[in-house]
Amino acid sequence: MNSTALFARLKPLNRSNNPLYTVARHYVSRTNTKNNTSSTAPNNLLYLDQMYNNNNPQQQQQQKKDYDVYFKSLPKKQLVSLLLIGLCSLNKFTLATAIKMFPFIPYQIVKSLVSSLYCGGETMDEVLQCGKLLQNRGISNMMLSLTIENSDGVKQIDNIDEIVALTIESLHNVLKPNLLSQLQHSPDINDIAPGYIALKPSALVKNPHKVLANFNTHPDAHVLVENCNRITSEVFQLNQQLAAMYPHRKVPFFIATIDAEKFELQHNGVYALQRQLMHKFNKLEYPLPSVIGTWQLYLADSMKHIQHDIHLAKQNGYSLGLKIVRGAYIHSEPNRDSIIFKSKAATDRNYNEIMLNIINDMARNGSKSVFSHLMVASHNMDSQLKAATILNSLPSDHYARGNVTMGQLLGMADNVAFELVENNNMKNVVKYVPWGPTKETRDYLLRRLQENGDAVRSDNGWGLVKRVCSALI
Repeated sequence: MNSTALFARLKPLNRSNNPLYTVARHYVSRTNTKNNTSSTAPNNLLYLDQMYNNNNPQQQQQQKKDYDVYFKSLPKKQLVSLLLIGLCSLNKFTLATAIKMFPFIPYQIVKSLVSSLYCGGETMDEVLQCGKLLQNRGISNMMLSLTIENSDGVKQIDNIDEIVALTIESLHNVLKPNLLSQLQHSPDINDIAPGYIALKPSALVKNPHKVLANFNTHPDAHVLVENCNRITSEVFQLNQQLAAMYPHRKVPFFIATIDAEKFELQHNGVYALQRQLMHKFNKLEYPLPSVIGTWQLYLADSMKHIQHDIHLAKQNGYSLGLKIVRGAYIHSEPNRDSIIFKSKAATDRNYNEIMLNIINDMARNGSKSVFSHLMVASHNMDSQLKAATILNSLPSDHYARGNVTMGQLLGMADNVAFELVENNNMKNVVKYVPWGPTKETRDYLLRRLQENGDAVRSDNGWGLVKRVCSALI
């Protein structure tokens, strides 16, 4: 079954007369045992609308017990920080008050109490140490993001060459040693997730709004492309070198990831940028892909864009790498009522349909799939467990097992990461780790409160306060 047929069922189709709707049946496994690595027999497979739900009361109670154990393992300083976050996110009023007060709190206090939860550090040594701490929790790798960005063109970026140089340096001085230390001791080199380097388009060119909004005609668009090429070329070269040293690895060692921007910039510029980079660095003759793009699946036309990219990838002989997110700009998109789904339920359906289409295609076709790599970047437990269930139904050496990874922001959705690692045998969990200068990381923390307030409240709030108090007693 081809990928176009798989994605065709996501359109508003007339089921009675469209053959593409009837042939795209999604198989998932009911099996979800921690150590299951064998292929699941056909009579254990279910269709998507019969998906096994891991939310019965007994399982929820067990998850709560496991998560309480996790909290009791944390140092007291981190528990105090989490308690503060819980108190700030008790309700809409406390969250709004925290957002208003945040810019006036001295940074040293912010750094001491909060920053270490959500940021990897100010120096590469601090970020490398963060990676080691994550390994202790079963999280094998990171997506590094140098937190210098400017999506509105207000803040002038003077030294973009320095940003490119620091990004490349972090690849060699943080991600490479973090990965090599694990490759040397792992019984299965495909269990270790790639090291990701996040490229924020708006941080890699001056006047980013004008450049991305007019990507096909702006004279400085080539500057953005060249800066992304410089970083991705380093990723590509490292992948070739390490592939020669570890020929049995089916998973990229490192991946450059193009971050998403607001709708206008994403639609007019970022999609085209992603295609250019994948056309250059993900050619089918290369054993490993080196770059993936980001799709925000709260956008009502997201399926259409992915389907278009499937067509272009097949036509031009390269593989498609994706990071799928629900969407990061829901509170700041000026025309959000006309461009995003009308409800969270509709967004969830779109996210799960696209995610399962991709994973099922990779499960069926292996390295022949048009999709070479997928990061399921989500704080949604249901989506992550659906992905884990399929992966656990595949043989341990299957191509998709290492080339589908799960990701969350550092300091957020730790219950999701804990559940995946401890109870679902997922060895491919990564954390998005921002790092960099003091002011920019402070701005990052404020943006997370502003843009992800709903996620913060659902993930933290009173439930977090109770867990922390229980662990401290």
